[in-house]
Amino acid sequence: MDSSDSYSEDEALLLLDKRHSVTESLFRLPYDLIAHLERAAVHSELGYPDLAASDSYRALLLCDECANAGFEYHEQALETLQIRSRDGVPDVLHRPGTILNHDDLTGGVEALNIDPAADEQQRLLQIAHLASIRCYRSLAISLLLCGCLKSAFEFCTRGLAAAPDDEELLQAKEYIEKMARGRLKVDNIVEINDLPDQGLVRREIYPWNDHEPNRFSPDTLNFLNGQLRDVAPKCEVRVTELPTLLESASLTDDYGIIPTNKQLGLFAKEDIAPGETVLFEHSLLAANNRLKETLCDACSTELPPLGDNSPVVGCPECDDIMFCNEECLSRAQEEYHPAVCDKEIETVAKDVDPREKTSALYLHLLARALAMSVTQEVHPLELKEVKYIWGDFLPSRANAVPHSLNAPPPPIWTLPFSFQYNIAGPLHVLEKMDIDIYATLADYDLWVLNTLYSKFRGTASARVNSRTGHPEVAAVHPLWCLANHDCDPNTQWEWGGRMKLWCREKRIGGRPGGIKAGEEVLNHYCDIELKVYDRREWAKGSLGGWCMCDRCRTEAAAEARNGLGQANGSSLETLVNGVH
Repeated sequence: MDSSDSYSEDEALLLLDKRHSVTESLFRLPYDLIAHLERAAVHSELGYPDLAASDSYRALLLCDECANAGFEYHEQALETLQIRSRDGVPDVLHRPGTILNHDDLTGGVEALNIDPAADEQQRLLQIAHLASIRCYRSLAISLLLCGCLKSAFEFCTRGLAAAPDDEELLQAKEYIEKMARGRLKVDNIVEINDLPDQGLVRREIYPWNDHEPNRFSPDTLNFLNGQLRDVAPKCEVRVTELPTLLESASLTDDYGIIPTNKQLGLFAKEDIAPGETVLFEHSLLAANNRLKETLCDACSTELPPLGDNSPVVGCPECDDIMFCNEECLSRAQEEYHPAVCDKEIETVAKDVDPREKTSALYLHLLARALAMSVTQEVHPLELKEVKYIWGDFLPSRANAVPHSLNAPPPPIWTLPFSFQYNIAGPLHVLEKMDIDIYATLADYDLWVLNTLYSKFRGTASARVNSRTGHPEVAAVHPLWCLANHDCDPNTQWEWGGRMKLWCREKRIGGRPGGIKAGEEVLNHYCDIELKVYDRREWAKGSLGGWCMCDRCRTEAAAEARNGLGQANGSSLETLVNGVH
């Protein structure tokens, strides 16, 4: 990467220090729209346009709070803006080339279209309006860089409605239209509803994330093995070496030695016979996108028919929320339900376009994790269900990009992202739960949500609707997903409210099943009956890359030697581990 387009390590450290300082300021003054805009600028410089968009959107909401006396946080937002504007218009609101001379405050104010004769209330409202224009600019450009063209265009249009002659917004509109024509491969004007709105962002352990554990430490292994005692009594977690995954097909399939990396794996402590249960796990980190359907709210299993002897029970405090038995109700009350009881969270993002079913289902999983966090009074990334899951993260340095509007997100950006499901949707969920989205920034900042999404996208199991083929139920089973993928697995699994993993009777090719003590328990995240190219395409979403198991490498190398072409990859939805 050209040094002129990126930052040196020292410059990056200075920006990270600045980010830390502004974030600490937001913890002290959570309704500070100026600090949100300042942090958006830092995130932009660091190469996180998604985080910049989130900060800008929060700032825009606070602009609305300032302008509307009946809004919930009006007084706090206006009071904080008054503090930040005591010495004049904050620097972050200056247009490019407009330099505020603190010795000539009137000139600076006039340059920013602030009436120096206005009373204090009017002055603050004018500054809030000016800030809203800055928000629209930042949202338009940041979402454009994420690949969310429709949302970028919508915010650009809203900004131009408020400031029709704003040069930055007019330029942003041109950039969006140019990129839209390129992505849609058309020369004419593009309709807004035709604009793509699903982008990609960085998938990494953020430099400031101090919640990610050392997954290979004795403490981690002891904790996970303690969790396994009741769930998989014949198994233990160990550190193992896995092949380093590639992004696509390569010539390394027939190499005798390939690069590896350290990961966790599940191993047999004792011999496990063919047909014997290996693991039986009950997870409440589950969700569904059926509206008013007969599913257990806790584990999403189908409810049995109602009758005199039916074990089905309802929540005594809210309507229409049912559980398959007393155990699920009891665990729900302990782990997540109080945060959402009678809050109608179950109606959020249920009636969505079929193309958005997968994204909506991930949002429901996120909502469940947030409810667990609130109920258990623990940071979302400290929940035992997610803390030790690997999120297919890439190093921060590998994610760095040139600072250019014309540079599209590179292939290394792998986390699916949209304004609706990563920013607006989660905030809507939190507000439904009566959470102050500003005062709880430390717990529900976008980088926290992105980290959760990264973990879910590599581990969530899904059931699809037999009629439509769309995913409708998903869950994360943190112990089950410790078993690594292999296209010649020694286990098979079934999920129907509880995850069951059992030893295969026969392996690929008809070899007898069974797992010897000391052998690794091998899971599978795709249909192992498919040909190698289709298997790799299917499993890529969950593995984070091209499968490099022995079977895939052997079969791919044989096909290459025989001159066989690649089959067309399955066009599957990105929710992984689907059960048809």
